[in-house]
Amino acid sequence: MTAPVRALSVEVCTEERAFAELAGEWERLYRACPSATPFQSHAWLHSWWLSYGTPGRLRLVLVRRGEELVAAAPMMRVHHPLPALVPMGGAITDLCDVLIDDAVAAPAAQALAGALGELARSALIDFREVRPGGAMERVYRCWRGPRQRVRDSMCLELPALPMADLVGRLPTGRARRIRSKINQLGRIGVEWRFVEPEETGPALGRLLELHRLQWEDRKVSSEHLRPRFLEHLVRAAAPLTRTGEAATSEFRLDGSVVAVNITLLSGALAGMYMYGFDPQLRRRRVDVATMLLRASADHAATDGRRSLSLLRGDEAYKYRWCPEPVVNQRFLLARRRTLPLLAAAAAEDAARRRAKKILRRDAVTDDSAPAEGTR
Repeated sequence: MTAPVRALSVEVCTEERAFAELAGEWERLYRACPSATPFQSHAWLHSWWLSYGTPGRLRLVLVRRGEELVAAAPMMRVHHPLPALVPMGGAITDLCDVLIDDAVAAPAAQALAGALGELARSALIDFREVRPGGAMERVYRCWRGPRQRVRDSMCLELPALPMADLVGRLPTGRARRIRSKINQLGRIGVEWRFVEPEETGPALGRLLELHRLQWEDRKVSSEHLRPRFLEHLVRAAAPLTRTGEAATSEFRLDGSVVAVNITLLSGALAGMYMYGFDPQLRRRRVDVATMLLRASADHAATDGRRSLSLLRGDEAYKYRWCPEPVVNQRFLLARRRTLPLLAAAAAEDAARRRAKKILRRDAVTDDSAPAEGTR
C-alpha cells in the first residue's frame, strides 16, 4: 500500500540572500530530478544571478513537503518586450527547466502549476529552451489556463560513445578521413588532459582568451568577451568540476596551450558548452572539431550517459558526425486576463520563423550564383 503524500506548501522567494542559502536543499532536489542538467544546478543559476540578475526581479517558486524542497521554478520578472516571467539563465544557458522530485512528481508538478498560475494573473509565463523530456512538460500538462507549446532552438546530439565507436557509425569514406585526422594529431604531437578542479579558473581564462583569438576579425558574441561572463563561468564551473559535473580539457602543442574546452555533465547528458583555440591550428591543418570531440566523447561515454549534446546551433560542421536533431521547447502559459500576452508572443514567434525561412531561401538562391570576383 502506497503511503499518502503529505500536504505540499508553496512560496515565492524574491530575496537574493535566501536564494544563496538554498544551496544545500537545491542540490538534493537537483539530484532527485532525472531530467536535470548542470544548467539547473544551484552553482550555475546562483552564479548567473550574481553576474546578470536585476535586483527586485527574482522569482523562485518553491514547493515543499514539510521542510523538504520537492519542486522549484527558477524564474525572474521581465517587462520587455512583454510583461513576463522567464527562466533564469538568459542567452548563455542552453537548456532551461524546472526541478521536480521524481518521488512526488505528480503532486509537486500540480502544486508548481498552481503557483505559476497565480503569478500568471499579471504576466505571461514564457519558459524557453526546455529539452524534450524536461520536467516543465509535467507542469504544462497540469496547466488549466490558455497555453501553447512551440519549437525553440535546435540542438544536435550524438550517442554517448567512445570516439572510436562514433567514427564507426559514419559512412566508410568519412570515417577513414576522420581516422586519418585523429592519427595526424598524434603525429604532430597534440597532447591533452583534464585540468584539476583547482586549475579551473586559470584554464577558463585561457579558454576565453583563445576564444577571442579564434574569432578575431569575425562576428562573435560580445557577451563572451565581457568580464562578467568569465566571472560567472569560473564561479559556476569550479564547484561543478569538484562534483564531476563539469570537465575542462586542455590541449597542448609544442609546450603551449593551444585549445581549451569545457563540457557540462549530468546523469543522462554531456553537453559541449564552449571552447577556444589558437588560430595557428588552422595553419597546421589540425581538425579542431575532431580534436575537441575526441576528448568530450571519451569522457561522456562513462557513467551510463545516453547522449553527447553539441548544444544549441545547427552549424554545418556538426552534421558530419550524423547527429540526431533535438528541438528544444518553448512553453507559453497564461490566464484568461493575460491571454493577449500569449497571443502576442505566439504571433511574434510565428513571424520570426517566417522571416528565417525567407532568409534561408534567399541564402540558397545567392549560393547558387557565382561569387563576386570568381569569374
